[in-house]
Amino acid sequence: MARTVLLGWKTAMKKAGGAKSKPKTKPGSKTRTGPKAKAKPRTGSKARTGTKPKPRPAAASGGDAVSEASPMVRGLVMAGAFVAMVGFAVVLARLTLVPSMASEAMAHTNLQPGESINNYLSQPAFRDTVKQLGGNIVLGVPFGLLLPVLVPKARGLLRVVLVTALFMVLVELVQGAIVTGRAFDIDDVILNTSGALLGYLLLGRRMGRAVHPPRRHWWQRWTKQPVAHSR
Repeated sequence: MARTVLLGWKTAMKKAGGAKSKPKTKPGSKTRTGPKAKAKPRTGSKARTGTKPKPRPAAASGGDAVSEASPMVRGLVMAGAFVAMVGFAVVLARLTLVPSMASEAMAHTNLQPGESINNYLSQPAFRDTVKQLGGNIVLGVPFGLLLPVLVPKARGLLRVVLVTALFMVLVELVQGAIVTGRAFDIDDVILNTSGALLGYLLLGRRMGRAVHPPRRHWWQRWTKQPVAHSR
């Protein structure tokens, strides 16, 4: 009898000890049996996604980009070019359309390219040669400098050459028809046009592109290519 009571008391004590060692779980809650959950990133710091930031567009180089002038600067430059062209026209009229009685006997029409240039080179005085050749070349330089600024549609090597040649042919025709002591000379047209070409290549091309936006060339119209911003 006593042994039975003792065995029952030991069994009850074991059950009570096993119940205390088990963790208390709320009803309906799941215990984590798998690997540990990943830690959430902090709210203050941005998570690294592994994507690289987008590169900023590179700045265009000075030779490929043209800084278009503001309307005020463009107006001032064109006004200055117009005043310079008017002054040049006055000087040109005095040099070419004023009668010269002293050279009336020597004036003769020249339609053969190179004849007058050979005569200038064969003069004994080198100063006279420079005066004749250099003077005609310098007389055409303002066309190459001012035409690209005053007339945007006249920009371009061929256009400057054609406009200058046509204008100087008109001047030579007036000389031969009206002015005493003057005659039409095709070599003067060639030298004047060469001066315009020189002025355009040296400075006129850059002046025109600095004042006016780039124009579309004929091959870009046919191929529908974008206008190139180049100096």
